[in-house]
Amino acid sequence: MSVLPIDHLELTEGWGGSVSAFGYVYRPNTIQGLREVFDLARQSNRHITFRGSARSYGDAAIGAENIILDTSRMNRILNWDPVSGIITVEPGVTIEQIWQYIIEDGWWPPVVPGTMYPTIGGCLGMNIHGKNNFKAGPIGDHVLSFDIMLPSGEIKTATPDTDSELFYSAISGFGMFGVFTSITMKMKKVHSGLLHVKAWTTKNLHELFEIYEKHIPSSDYLVGWVDCISSEEKLGRSIIHQANYFADGEDHNTAQTLRVSKQMLPDSILGIFPKSLVWILLYPFTNNLGMKFINWLRIFVSKLPIIGKPMYEQSHAEFAFLLDYVPGWKKSYGKGGLIQYQSFVPKEHAEKVFRKQIEMCQEAGMPSYLGVFKQHKPDKFLFTHAVDGFSLALDFKVTPQNREKLWDLCYKMNDLVLANGGRFYFAKDATLRPQDFRAFLGEETVKKFQELKKKYDPENIIQTELLRRLT
Repeated sequence: MSVLPIDHLELTEGWGGSVSAFGYVYRPNTIQGLREVFDLARQSNRHITFRGSARSYGDAAIGAENIILDTSRMNRILNWDPVSGIITVEPGVTIEQIWQYIIEDGWWPPVVPGTMYPTIGGCLGMNIHGKNNFKAGPIGDHVLSFDIMLPSGEIKTATPDTDSELFYSAISGFGMFGVFTSITMKMKKVHSGLLHVKAWTTKNLHELFEIYEKHIPSSDYLVGWVDCISSEEKLGRSIIHQANYFADGEDHNTAQTLRVSKQMLPDSILGIFPKSLVWILLYPFTNNLGMKFINWLRIFVSKLPIIGKPMYEQSHAEFAFLLDYVPGWKKSYGKGGLIQYQSFVPKEHAEKVFRKQIEMCQEAGMPSYLGVFKQHKPDKFLFTHAVDGFSLALDFKVTPQNREKLWDLCYKMNDLVLANGGRFYFAKDATLRPQDFRAFLGEETVKKFQELKKKYDPENIIQTELLRRLT
């Protein structure tokens, strides 16, 4: 392994800040530049790790001593048709760039995560889902075609009908087969910059499931925030938000509500206190006692008649990008960062599994400080995380004192999820073991992965810390 220029050596972190490693970062902005990075990897006998805006919580975009191929400079919108809603972009284009480019033409990305900053290449690699997965499926369901450069330098084009094997494995393949060079997608037509939003509070986890079952058929989006600190009869009490699109002609001020400026998240509270400083106020509360108070306060405020309106209107960006409301909020977790543990469980087992998870965390003295609940449907992608059921995402503060105990707790929750037919999501993962990887994907899929890796990356150039940990 030869020495690379020291000025390319950088510390790279997972978004949660709990895992990191040094790598040699290169940021090409052309197709030829990509090929040169692959050539450099061969010449220096090093592996390559792909990285975009690095929004995966764990080690999916980290490679210790690897060449880190950062695609964030390949961020051009190559083509946009405002009549058909079809867009072609480079892999470094972000969700933010897309929605700001298309919304004034009456379109919105069909699937978005809770933050607007991931790159499209990363979104495809993880096959992200949103608050409408039960209806719209993952982002891969809206891709018409893509070009991908294999480690050999060859560029292949794949669609659902032509080279479907590559299409359904590269999307969801966590960057293991090549780097996307262009992606063509179909956007969602919208007739207003606003959404109809309705909110409920639930007494406990069981009522959360009941409300979901009742309202899923009439929802375009549905998401629940779960209090994971309250116990006994209040265990899993929640706030649910439903959102629906405006019908054609319903908004009489469409040109104004679709303006980008009308979608922007406010950068201050009441026009006075900068949101960029809110994490400092949250920092003293990022502990079990403090979060118990915060959770109580959220429920209390949601019930106030003036603030907790049961029905209101909200812009697409305001509803979609909750994680962007407080810039730098993850800093409130401290230097050890955080991990997110998200499991996907079939509907017949989900309530008992999520109840048990919350109880296990509380008994271990490490309750989740943020719980997010969604409904899902299966998809056709090779490394799918989705089930006909539900997911619960749990955020945990990481400290030197609790790290070993926290990982052990996650291992026990893995066993519980797998025993009930559940699955996991590589974009959020930091704790899966090799046996968990094989168990949730199944031996047939693992074998298929090995075959595809030999076919598309026979030199095994592409590696990440995620891959090393799982295999």
